[in-house]
Amino acid sequence: MTIAEYLSDYAHSLQFSDLPKDVIHETKRRVIDSLGCAIGAFDAEPCRIARKVVPSIQNGATIIGTSKKTLPDLAAFANGSMIRYLDCNDTYLSKEPAHPSDNIAAALAVAETENASGKDLITAIVLAYEIQCRLCDAASLRSRGWDHVTYGAFSTSLCSAKLMKLSEKSMKYALGLAGVANIALRQTRVGELSMWKGCAFANTARNGVFAALLAREGMTGPAPIFEGEKGFMKLVSGQFRLYRFGGDNAPFKILETYIKHFPVEYHAQSAVEAALELRRELQKKEGKNFISSIKSIEIQSFDAAIEIIGSGSERWDPRTRETADHSLPYCVAVALMDGTITVNSFSLERIRDKKLYGLLQKVVVVEDKEFTKTYPQKISNRLIVQTYIRRYAKQVDYPKGHPKNYMSDKELEEKFRSLTSRRLSKVKAEKILHSLWNLEKKYIGDIMSMVKVN
Repeated sequence: MTIAEYLSDYAHSLQFSDLPKDVIHETKRRVIDSLGCAIGAFDAEPCRIARKVVPSIQNGATIIGTSKKTLPDLAAFANGSMIRYLDCNDTYLSKEPAHPSDNIAAALAVAETENASGKDLITAIVLAYEIQCRLCDAASLRSRGWDHVTYGAFSTSLCSAKLMKLSEKSMKYALGLAGVANIALRQTRVGELSMWKGCAFANTARNGVFAALLAREGMTGPAPIFEGEKGFMKLVSGQFRLYRFGGDNAPFKILETYIKHFPVEYHAQSAVEAALELRRELQKKEGKNFISSIKSIEIQSFDAAIEIIGSGSERWDPRTRETADHSLPYCVAVALMDGTITVNSFSLERIRDKKLYGLLQKVVVVEDKEFTKTYPQKISNRLIVQTYIRRYAKQVDYPKGHPKNYMSDKELEEKFRSLTSRRLSKVKAEKILHSLWNLEKKYIGDIMSMVKVN
């Protein structure tokens, strides 16, 4: 089989009955987390723009937080932008990093328009995680100048095709249609970051849904999309192999992904935890004005973190929210100064604070070779703060939300409530949580009608 045939065969054969209870439960957790992130980002400018450009139709997929319905591919874009904007949705780290919950916007949009059950949705989401994460295990795109969202073309097209109940042949066509036209440049995530950072996967998801819609109507796609003379492996990823998927004597990948505790790029999560712990010690020993006693801050990290969020002059002088939440030195500095990190930590007013800027200039980032060797099994960051009197150090290897530092259901619910508190009443938030914990018993249209902001 070609890789596309192999992927299509797996996608077509996967059933809800194949999923273990822990996989089903973890999928519900990801839907809760993603909807919380989306509602939390409802008022953000890129999200307003995304909602504004999509047309209203009578019957279609619901835009999260509204009664507005639109075409499923456009709903995937608008909702995907909301899920991703705060940089608080889940992560997977391998040869290529990813935010696999980005697929959930496409799954929700197609599931609603297809009148799919909660079981159908859960199965499709698990499938999307399998496809994207296995591709991330297979080959790095970042090292070749391409953006990680490129793999999302394959995962969202198959996820959509699964919900549309397409044949294996049509699924293969959907992969070709999505893959040939959606190769994204890594420029999205270098230098001063723009609003597009949070919308890039949403755009890929839009095109993944569209590819499945075309394939359903009989549109054929380029093949072999991966192995072809001018195909994906020759021009984009390099050669790779896919060996197995979840359920084939292998665990499902969704169990290996990480929920975020803080709204920052994942490689900074452990550094932020270290900063918050050190802050408590600094306050105790140096007094409440401890910030003025800090001479230097050294972040010892690993090569991937330094490349993505710890290098370039913009990381020490962020001008946009998108750059700040992808700045390792900024995230550490604001955590030390404020004792917390929330969505407000990245407002333009906070970013431009002169005292915070001064602290930020005391930060240096250096590589620890051992941390590089153990990445991505460990996400290690060590923070060393030197004051005029003492030296303080703290290392964190597994941040909260990592499979080895599990975020409990109760903690996840608190994250949901915190993200949605400005836009959902307590009563509505609890009703939504109750429905999502019983997702396999629901129809998606009923769920989406509930998620309307105040």
